[in-house]
Amino acid sequence: MTSQDSTDRDVVPPDIEIARDADRRAIEDVAADLGLEPSDVERRGNEVAKVTWPAIQRALERPADGSVVLVTAMTPTRRGAGKTVTTVGLGQALGRLGESNAVAVREPSLGPVFGIKGGAAGGGYSQVLPMEAINLHFTGDIHAVTAAHNLISAMVDANRHHGDDLDVDPDRVVWGRALDVNDRALRDTVVGLGGTANGPPREEDFVITAASELMAVLCLATDIRDLRERVRRILVAYDTDGDPITVGDLDAVGAVTALLKDALRPNLVQTIEGTPAFVHGGPFANIATGTNSVLADQLGVRLADYLVTEAGFGADLGAEKFVDIVSREGLEPDAVVVVATVDALERHGAEAVADGDSLAALRAGFPNLDHHVNNMRAMGLPVVVAANRFPDDTDAEIDAILEHCAARGVPAAVSTLHNDGGEGGLDLARHVRDAVESGRADLERVYDLEDSIQEKVRAVATQVYGADDVEFTPRAREDVERIEELGVTDVPVCISKTPSSLSDDPEKVGVPHGWELTVRELYPSTGAGFVVALTGDVLTMPGLPADSAAAHIEVDDDGDVHGLF
Repeated sequence: MTSQDSTDRDVVPPDIEIARDADRRAIEDVAADLGLEPSDVERRGNEVAKVTWPAIQRALERPADGSVVLVTAMTPTRRGAGKTVTTVGLGQALGRLGESNAVAVREPSLGPVFGIKGGAAGGGYSQVLPMEAINLHFTGDIHAVTAAHNLISAMVDANRHHGDDLDVDPDRVVWGRALDVNDRALRDTVVGLGGTANGPPREEDFVITAASELMAVLCLATDIRDLRERVRRILVAYDTDGDPITVGDLDAVGAVTALLKDALRPNLVQTIEGTPAFVHGGPFANIATGTNSVLADQLGVRLADYLVTEAGFGADLGAEKFVDIVSREGLEPDAVVVVATVDALERHGAEAVADGDSLAALRAGFPNLDHHVNNMRAMGLPVVVAANRFPDDTDAEIDAILEHCAARGVPAAVSTLHNDGGEGGLDLARHVRDAVESGRADLERVYDLEDSIQEKVRAVATQVYGADDVEFTPRAREDVERIEELGVTDVPVCISKTPSSLSDDPEKVGVPHGWELTVRELYPSTGAGFVVALTGDVLTMPGLPADSAAAHIEVDDDGDVHGLF
């Protein structure tokens, strides 16, 4: 298939202009596409609604007959792969083919919105609406997580101030504070200064709200009872004898659950073309699962024939965690879309080409794409490659991707979903539908829950990343012993690793060989229900760049926002 030459393609208006000019359906009509009555949704304006608890409970009693299509990517670049655009646009394309479907994506964090990345509502003619609201305060879910997180922090310090009946070890408080804005000055700080009325003082750190364990809890909980139990067991500190202190010990479970109960209900919106879309939750894809909520996905597979959902970063991170963590909640994918871009392929092949030939570099980058495809197939999943076309890509480059995939027997299609909406993904949608209808083998997870923590980490490192082995630092080995003493062993592992490389070194491109994954620290996320393994330099509180997106956002006299992208 030969795609349209980039010089002949129309210039696409800014995302915010496209969003403002789009026709909108009443949210009740969008809900009706999913078989929901007007009383099943709680309106938040004309275009946004929360699904009510009675409707959620009725839906969950139905069989999960829909097919789950997971959108992931090869190792991305800073430019991004376009997974959200592909997720939204693929849903629109399936709708054009007459298929009942819903899409599900994460809520944007204000940190990236005001930082480098910009918004996360899709782009071009494959967006979720209302774009401005979704990228800013939306329904307040993320603010609720921030408030709940900081309530726990305040109650830890209040306990110490008022007699410390829990005997908190001030050097072993593991629950910091949260803020949904990039602020590097808060990575390491001191709280409690100013005398006994404000103290006692101790070292503290902040995480961006998307990295809070409460965000992972929100996205994995299936009802209020499950939410309450997950909150109860969150580890916040250790006492001076080394015993764990939980949110339950603080008597904070009820208050935290009260702050999160409405945030737990999925948000229903629509795409540019009116496709039902759930935008709910926003955990980081390294420190947590990097997917939207289990509850939103569970609704999607019961209310539509196809659910298109997204996993963060490349398939080595988001897709692996979907298979090894999220799918254990009853959400097994039926097919996977791996997004490939010319930019990423050239980056991962550039070192192998001496003369700067971009087409040769692209071909030299194919092993990275193949690695991700092979991983997904090894997990028993049918794979379709989406060659996501950017404006400066040439016909020769796009054709090279399609020819390579055809030679390997991998279904592939060029995607112009950004420029053309659902029309630009019809071939992709047909391939996806064929992949789902062909059926998949039994899902092959990378490890069993009964394996030891070290065995689980080693399985992901060697089988998914391609490492020769794993090195656990002395600190990491001590962490494993402490986690085993706590009895947190029969849970998945969530490995935090750079998204820029298959290895733990962001500068190693392509498919690195002859390397070991270094695990420097592990800790239990007892509420979320997994063990986090940290590799490399992981930032849970990003900083603003020199030229931040925030510097380009304005509001006119009519209250309209300009500069969001």
